[in-house]
Amino acid sequence: MFFRAFRHEAFDISEISLSSYSISVARGNPHYVAIPVFLSRAFRHTSVYIRTDKGIETPQDLRGKRIGIAEYQLSANVWVRGILEEEYGVKPSDIIWVRGGMDTPGRPEKIKVQLPGDIRMEEAPVGSTLNGMLEAGEIDGFVGPRWPRCFAERHPHVGRLFADSIATAEAYFEKTRIFPIMHVLGVRRSLAEEYPFLPAALLKAFTQSKLIAEEALSDTSATKVTMPFVEDNLNRVHALMGDDPWSYGVGGNAHVLNKFLDYHASQGLSPRRVEIEELFHPSTLEAYSL
Repeated sequence: MFFRAFRHEAFDISEISLSSYSISVARGNPHYVAIPVFLSRAFRHTSVYIRTDKGIETPQDLRGKRIGIAEYQLSANVWVRGILEEEYGVKPSDIIWVRGGMDTPGRPEKIKVQLPGDIRMEEAPVGSTLNGMLEAGEIDGFVGPRWPRCFAERHPHVGRLFADSIATAEAYFEKTRIFPIMHVLGVRRSLAEEYPFLPAALLKAFTQSKLIAEEALSDTSATKVTMPFVEDNLNRVHALMGDDPWSYGVGGNAHVLNKFLDYHASQGLSPRRVEIEELFHPSTLEAYSL
C-alpha cells in the first residue's frame, strides 16, 4: 500500500507512513496532506530482535553489531534509533545496518533517501533474506515493525532485546508520556484543495469510528477480538494511559509528533526539520462541533 501511495500516487485517501510523508514534506513535494488520524501506533521496544548467542544483553551491546532492517526510513525504525540514542546512548552510527527483504530477497526504499556519511549500511547478499540471515546467525539482530518469522517459530537463539517489553514500554511511557505514532491518514492534496471541507469531515468520521470500535472492545461480555485477558489488558492500559490512550488530533499529541520530527531530522532522513503545522491540513488543527 505505501509503495503504491508514494511511488505511484495511486490513492485519493490512504493510510500513509509518517516517516515517508515527512520526507516528502521536507523536500517540498508532498502529494498528500495529512489528517491527525493515527491509524497505527505502537511501543517499539518490541521491535528489536537479537541473536541470544552473540553477547547482546543490553542496548549498549548493539555497538558494532550487524543489524538487519527492511528499510532505513520506516517509521518504526526511526523511533527505535531515536530511543536507542536518547535513552541508552547508542547512536545510529554505532551499528552496522544490513538492508534487505524480510522473507523475499531484495526490497527498495519506498522513498529514496540520502543517509548521513557516518552511517554504515550494507546490502544483504543477492538471494538472501533477513529472516534467513538471522536464523543462520549471519546477522546479529533485526529491527522492524513485524517480528521475523524465525522468532515466531521460536528459534532457540532468537529473542527480543527487551525480554519484558511491556514493562520496559510502560516505564518509557511513565517517563516520557509518549505513545509512538507510525501512520497518519493522507488525502490527495489536489482533492483537499477542490473540496476544502473534506479533511475536517474525515477527521470527524474517523474519530467517530474509533469511538464505536472502543465501545465494542470494552464490551467484554463477548469479546470482539480473539484474545484472552482482554479485560485485564484494558484495565492495565487505562491505569497507565488514561481513558483515551489512542488519541487522535494534534493537541494531545504535539509532544509525540515533535519528538518524531526531531528524530527524523537528526537521523538525516529529512533535509530540514519539519514543523507540525506543515504536516496537517489547517482545518484539522482545531476541533469544532455541530
